[in-house]
This record gives sequence, structure tokens and C-alpha cells, in this order.
Amino acid sequence: MNAPTHIPRPRRGGRVRLLPGVVFAVILAAATAALPGTAKAATTICSNQTGTNSGYYYQFRIPIREYERTWSNIGDFVAGVGWNPGSKQTVSFSSSLSASGGTSLVSLYGWSTNPLVEYYVMENYNGSPPTAGTYMGQVTSDGGTYNIYEHQQVNQPSIQGTATFEQYLAIRTSPVSSGTITTSNFFNAWASHGMNLGTLNYQILATEAYSNGSGSSSVTVN
Repeated sequence: MNAPTHIPRPRRGGRVRLLPGVVFAVILAAATAALPGTAKAATTICSNQTGTNSGYYYQFRIPIREYERTWSNIGDFVAGVGWNPGSKQTVSFSSSLSASGGTSLVSLYGWSTNPLVEYYVMENYNGSPPTAGTYMGQVTSDGGTYNIYEHQQVNQPSIQGTATFEQYLAIRTSPVSSGTITTSNFFNAWASHGMNLGTLNYQILATEAYSNGSGSSSVTVN
């Protein structure tokens, strides 16, 4: 089974505060290979700009609460809008996702510390959903059923540098392009299986693409 490709997402200071309690963060990573756990160069973007990253061209136009992305033969990238720190809030979103080749996801994505955990609530995906680790059961939330997995990353890049940490995954069995994510339902479901989060770090409604696919996405957080 395949894990969501892990990208180093280093802790950064001075994120741009757009609205009370809302922080925008775009994180871009690209590499010539997209193997689970492989370290990749990462760039945090908080302004309109174009440039290159590991030989790939990118262009970002940053409005509040929404973003559009297009990629072609990308090794790996993540882009999102959200909060720092995250919370058990309910998130409403709408999105479009069109891609060919590789793997692409639209997820609520975030980190916690003490314990160090990387988590995904996958709402939409192209092709077969990525799964990894141990199947822990299911949770029903917001009109959908989600499969729960726990997967350990050993000596991989994290927001605290190279570390061993857990990935918590909740993968919707029937993907949707819009809806509501009752975040507390997933935190509680993970906890019921002993998958506990610590102090919440950033949390974004993210598009992720890897394994040299091409496509586009548009995401609005309501």
C-alpha cells in the first residue's frame, strides 16, 4: 500500500495573518522522485510570486481563503489555505480537482506536537486513494464513511526536523468536491483507537500532487 508522499514542512515564523484566527500558508515541494519518506526541498510562500523550485516552475496568486493551482509533471507539491494553530473547528469547503497520472489529493492536512503527528482527512483524490500502515476501522461523518489508517514514518523530515512520527489518515470512501469537515469527529475517532494528537500546529485545506502527474485544482474555504 502507498503512503501519502511525505514532504518536509519546516516550522516557520512570521506567517501572514489575513483575518482574526486565520493564517494563509502555501508550501511547495518538488523533486525528481516521489518516494514515500524521501526528503525534498521545501519553500513556504506568503505572497504573489513566480519562480522555480528543484527545476520546476511555479506561479502563485494568493487571495484570501481560496487558491488555484496548475501543475505538470511535478515531483511533489502541497498548497493550502488555513490556520496556525489548527483546531477542532468545522470547515466548509468547495473545490475542483482534475488530474492525470501520479496521485493528487484534496485534504484537511495538519500537524501536532507532543506527540509529533502528521494527519490527513482526505475528501477528494484522483485515482485509487493512497493508503498506508495499519487499518484501524471506519468513522462516519458529514454524510460520508472514512477508512482510518495509522502509519509510522521513521527518521523522516518533519516540522521538528528529522524524526520518527505517526501519520493519521481518514480517507473518504466516496470522494466529494465540496462539503463540511467536522474536524472534532476525526480527532475523536482517531483517539478512540489510541491515535492521540498533541498540541496543534498549522492546519490547511490542501492540494497535494506527486509522482509526476499533471492537473489543476481550485479550492475555497468558506
